Amino acid sequence: MKRVFSSLNLAEIHHARNLLEAEGVRAFVRNELLSGAVGELPFTECQAELWIADASDSVRAERVLREGLVRGAGMGAPWQCACGEILEAQFSQCWRCGRNPSP
Repeated sequence: MKRVFSSLNLAEIHHARNLLEAEGVRAFVRNELLSGAVGELPFTECQAELWIADASDSVRAERVLREGLVRGAGMGAPWQCACGEILEAQFSQCWRCGRNPSP
C-alpha cells in the first residue's frame, strides 16, 4: 500500500479515486471522516488520503492523477456548441442541447 494523494476536499479525493479505478488501479480513501475534527486537531492530520493497494502501481497512479486532475481543473480553451452556447473546457457536453464538442 502507498499513499498517492491527500486533500481537505473530499470531492477532489473521490474524483482522484475514480480516475485511478477507471484505469484499473485499486485505490481507497483513508481519514474520510476526520474532516470534522479540523480545528481540534491539526489540519494535516485530518486530510483525507488516497492510497493504492499495490505499490508497484505508483508510477502509473501518479501519471493518471497528474494528467486527470489537471484536465479536470478546467485547463484548456472554452468551446462553442453548434447551438451557440459557449462552455468552459471541463464540460464534455452542452447543458442546453446535450451535444458533445466537435473534434
